Amino acid sequence: MSTDVFPRPRAAHGHVTQARVLISEWVKLRSVRSTFFTLIAATIAMIGLGPLLASVTADRWPDLSAAERAAYEPAALSMVGYYLAQLAVGVLGVLVITGEYSTGMIRATLSAVPRRLPVLWAKAAVYGAVVWALMTAASLVAFLISQDLLKSTGIGASLSDPGVTRVVLGNGLYLTVLGLLGVGIGALIRNTAGGTTTVFGMLLVVPELVKTLPGSWAETIGRYLPNNAGRAVTVVDPGPGSLAPWTGFAVLCLYAAVALGASAVALKQRDA
Repeated sequence: MSTDVFPRPRAAHGHVTQARVLISEWVKLRSVRSTFFTLIAATIAMIGLGPLLASVTADRWPDLSAAERAAYEPAALSMVGYYLAQLAVGVLGVLVITGEYSTGMIRATLSAVPRRLPVLWAKAAVYGAVVWALMTAASLVAFLISQDLLKSTGIGASLSDPGVTRVVLGNGLYLTVLGLLGVGIGALIRNTAGGTTTVFGMLLVVPELVKTLPGSWAETIGRYLPNNAGRAVTVVDPGPGSLAPWTGFAVLCLYAAVALGASAVALKQRDA
């Protein structure tokens, strides 16, 4: 009788590494049902609204005046679903971390990762990667379907046209950084209602309030608001009153960096 000798598995080490924290945050993200439904809603908004508007435009095209036809930018028309998608990814960014505070799970998380900051970086990295992959793919699908529907109008665009690839890929980048801004706001405020209200106010209320300021003030301040600045990268021609495409995107990245940096300081200094 012989006995097979198998190598004894190495004992698991309890050392916390950034890779293990990333895996942990990935498991948390994909195991929460609301995450799945919110991201699906954002994807449907991106893929559905642009082609829908393109179809309506193609049907109405023979009845439009020359001035109305000139106002259409085919690439931007196919990205119109961003308006709802940005709300979904921004709010979900808040929920990614405030959900743990509301259930008390954050105490277990920080007990497992006493250095704390790897948790924040892992949440931001995992959520950013998921949003970027989904929203970039959704933007590309929305663009291709919309341009096919617009063929009969003669204004359809292709990815090889100047600035169009930037518009499609930039839409995914814009939504990703906006989601990271939501993560930073959520980590700073630590309350779901407060965080989501802040995101909605930032995207919907503040731009309207700024419009009520005197002309030069409204134009100067408005171009530096997070969504106005970031959207410059998602249109072929941002216009004379807007920042240059990548300058505007850099301003949006600065907002997200400041929010994540402030939340990192708060995470280190405040009790869970």
